Amino acid sequence: MTRDKPAAGICGACRRLAPDGHHLCPLCADDVRGWLAEIPGQVVLLAEALAPAGAPGQGRGGSGRAHSPLPVDVRALVLLGPGHAGPVGDPGDDTDTTVPIGPFLAAWAGVIAYGYPSVGWHPDRDPAATLYVLPCDRAVPRHGQTITHWCAWLTAYVPYAVTLPAAAELHRQLGALLRRIRRITHTEPRTHPREAPCPACQTYRLVSVDGQDRITCKACGHSLTPAEYDQHTAALLSSLDKDRQTA
Repeated sequence: MTRDKPAAGICGACRRLAPDGHHLCPLCADDVRGWLAEIPGQVVLLAEALAPAGAPGQGRGGSGRAHSPLPVDVRALVLLGPGHAGPVGDPGDDTDTTVPIGPFLAAWAGVIAYGYPSVGWHPDRDPAATLYVLPCDRAVPRHGQTITHWCAWLTAYVPYAVTLPAAAELHRQLGALLRRIRRITHTEPRTHPREAPCPACQTYRLVSVDGQDRITCKACGHSLTPAEYDQHTAALLSSLDKDRQTA
């Protein structure tokens, strides 16, 4: 089963309006940034799950083990281990659930880098050194190919990634990966209700979520940046003050 490519101006993840030429709306792009920011901390928690849960027991004579330690969490071991990602977005793959975190991130960085325009020249074929705009060969994090550095690399390229048809698949797979990690680490971002009503539907359902920059209405899906929310609340307070003065 193949996925339809989103039309320009429509978010391929949530079907809301997106800026022209983008395949993710600002809210879903913020999801990607938040998940990438969350992964390095989750890796620390996954590493803790690799330690045997059972402490060694003392047998007679002060040596030996009363029982075998409990095994490590194999789910965490798979996610932190080496591996290889298949073609990203292949309808038959299960990249988001079986490929370890490092190879998963590296594969997506490769997809983004391959489409990113790069200026180069071929001295053997063109002695005049004419510059050409060509796709990059591969992604290379500046400070090393660790999970943290892959997350930083991908975060830096989110503004370009949202212009690619594969952006919706990145959102889907990265979200599925985070859900799997959270099930192992028993963590979940907290939701914080906001006091002002939604400027779009006037319901009191605006919330902010840990790790996400935008404030979203749970009723209608409208979203605001923190600066837009501050302007909205300031306008409401100003209106209330005027009403009190004229009452």
